[in-house]
Amino acid sequence: MTDLHDTARGTAPDTVAAAPVELDAAARDFTVTLRELAWTIHYRVPDRASVPSTELTLLKQIIDKPGSTVGELSAALNIRQSNTSTAIRSLVSRGFAERVPDETDKRVVHIEATELGVMEHLEIAHAWAAGLDSAVASLSPAQVQDLMRARDALQALERAIRKV
Repeated sequence: MTDLHDTARGTAPDTVAAAPVELDAAARDFTVTLRELAWTIHYRVPDRASVPSTELTLLKQIIDKPGSTVGELSAALNIRQSNTSTAIRSLVSRGFAERVPDETDKRVVHIEATELGVMEHLEIAHAWAAGLDSAVASLSPAQVQDLMRARDALQALERAIRKV
């Protein structure tokens, strides 16, 4: 079986274009570990999630950036506009989002989360956190402390990634 860390170190194209950065082996191994962690968390959708992962991602972006257009959402998530439109149609049909015409330019439509969409997102987020809680509880006290000490740096990294 192929080690995912070895595969991730390969030259497969990233979904986000970025200038190449030289890292030492330890730092590169750390970034690969973060990627694998993010991937695992993202795809371990809790049973509570009645919404496909693309729609969950889009719903979170709509909540984080209310009033975005389809084009803005597509660009922010690096998703084809046609796929974004399809997912928005599904979110609207479920009552999780709504289309709001621009007040000055009726050709422009903004996407807003509904109260139901926000509640669904929060319930899924709590279910996801419960799974993470179980995983963290399975770690040694020293490992939990290591993770807690890294919290500020990880939050700064998350903010830096959002800026890219």
